[in-house]
Amino acid sequence: MAEYQINDTVDITDVNCPVTFVKAKVALDELEEGEVLRVHMNGGEPADNVPRSLKEEGHDILDLIGNADGTYDLIVRKVGD
Repeated sequence: MAEYQINDTVDITDVNCPVTFVKAKVALDELEEGEVLRVHMNGGEPADNVPRSLKEEGHDILDLIGNADGTYDLIVRKVGD
């Protein structure tokens, strides 16, 4: 298991794609380089698209954790400013 400290969390379970990515990106933009964000999201499209899109933006995907309720927690480290 990777070692990291979560600096902030954003819950995007109440929105649909593509707003899921936008909310995650805005939350990540508010962090300093190297800080870690937990993105709480629904399964399906968000769990497929948000990690891929953030990785394409150059950020480090540290983990994608499936929860018992069908949601996911994406752990992402901000790279660059």
